[in-house]
Amino acid sequence: MSEPKTTSETSANAMWGGRFSVGPSEVMEKINASIDFDKRMSAQDIAGSKAHCSMLVKQGIINTEDGNAILKGLDTISREIENGSFTFSAALEDIHMNIENRLRELIGDAAGRLHTARSRNDQVATDFKLWVRSAIDELDKQTGLLIEALIKQAEENFDVIMPGYTHLQAAQPVTFGHHMLAYVEMFGRDRSRLQDCRKRLNECPLGAAALAGTSFAIDRHMTAEALGFDRPTANSLDSVSDRDHALEFMSSGAILATHLSRFAEELVIWCSQGFGFVTLSDAFTTGSSIMPQKKNPDAAELIRGKVGRVIGAMNTLFVVMKGLPLTYGKDMQEDKEPVFDAADTLILSVTAMTGMVSDMIANRDKLHAATADGFLTATDLADWLVKELNLPFRDAHHVTGTIVKLAEDKGCDISDLSLEEMQTVEARISQDIFRVLTVEQSAQSRTSFGGTAPENVKAAAKAARERFLS
Repeated sequence: MSEPKTTSETSANAMWGGRFSVGPSEVMEKINASIDFDKRMSAQDIAGSKAHCSMLVKQGIINTEDGNAILKGLDTISREIENGSFTFSAALEDIHMNIENRLRELIGDAAGRLHTARSRNDQVATDFKLWVRSAIDELDKQTGLLIEALIKQAEENFDVIMPGYTHLQAAQPVTFGHHMLAYVEMFGRDRSRLQDCRKRLNECPLGAAALAGTSFAIDRHMTAEALGFDRPTANSLDSVSDRDHALEFMSSGAILATHLSRFAEELVIWCSQGFGFVTLSDAFTTGSSIMPQKKNPDAAELIRGKVGRVIGAMNTLFVVMKGLPLTYGKDMQEDKEPVFDAADTLILSVTAMTGMVSDMIANRDKLHAATADGFLTATDLADWLVKELNLPFRDAHHVTGTIVKLAEDKGCDISDLSLEEMQTVEARISQDIFRVLTVEQSAQSRTSFGGTAPENVKAAAKAARERFLS
């Protein structure tokens, strides 16, 4: 005599249309269920169902009475989810079946008409695109606020001199404002990538059904328009198997995370006692449980660490998708958790970085004092030799290197050498050389487009507001 069927088995059998004589095992139920994470798409699922229902009514596929009951029931479910009274069931596998089951409880058999001319395959593809699109919009907005904070720092510190580095070795004088605008360019490209991704994903899969389309006279353009898509997808097979939008979002997100991590690394360095270039507010630093003098840049360190999660999530999704034939495979249920985690991590990290930048104080004296080391005006000396003495640059480079060695042996800066000492290396050097050997003059002279001159920085900050924030 067989065991009586459990509630979950009965529900599962109903869901699968009576194809199976017994329900899934407990292990199968656990591995198959996605409700614990895809319930985040409840708003998108309800929006898609409402659009589909309205289209079915307009096309005469279901009657107005049933359509109105479905729409009213979906509104009730939406309110229940929002106020926390909705009960999610793992036995019903996913957000789609949880909502459909609750709809049947509310309005009866009419609920079964909602799934006419669609499949969970095109339903989940639509829900997921809607969710990713929303995540892109939020991330784009937050990245814009970060750009605005960086531009403000650039405007306030357009003439603050600091060392510019290559190989983390002092190289040439730059301005703090110019350094901030470098990150504006990076994050500006990130916004552009996100916006491009949004344009490409904005095609609606709804109506592709399981994989081949449907024999019902549906209007896919109507549902696409109702959900804010530009158009319906062109191929039903691609519609249900495509996850390019998620892969592209993750790829763009990984680049954004890398930019955040690079900036976070600089903030960690700049906050250290060896540099002291900036001061972060108490809101984004923490103390030590044992060392009362500590003020640690933990927010920056956490952002620097979180890039690993984002890149790892991107790799996860690529690995899931790499070997799948057309069209849908259950493997694709694994697409959402990495995307959800990456989106959460990115939005939190960008928001935290915006807070740090907004509160950050550039320590002008420390920044300027750091320019005393590293012979930062050596290139200016070489350029003067080319311009004034008509030396080939390679010869000027050699002369300058010899003068730098002379200053190094003496334990002073180039500008502290006497004219006579410089003339032992190149006799034609004149008193005029000292005019170009200050870090202020060096920065001011870099007036080429994209250069660090303070006047350039002011103009570039204004242009950046128009390019990235308008």
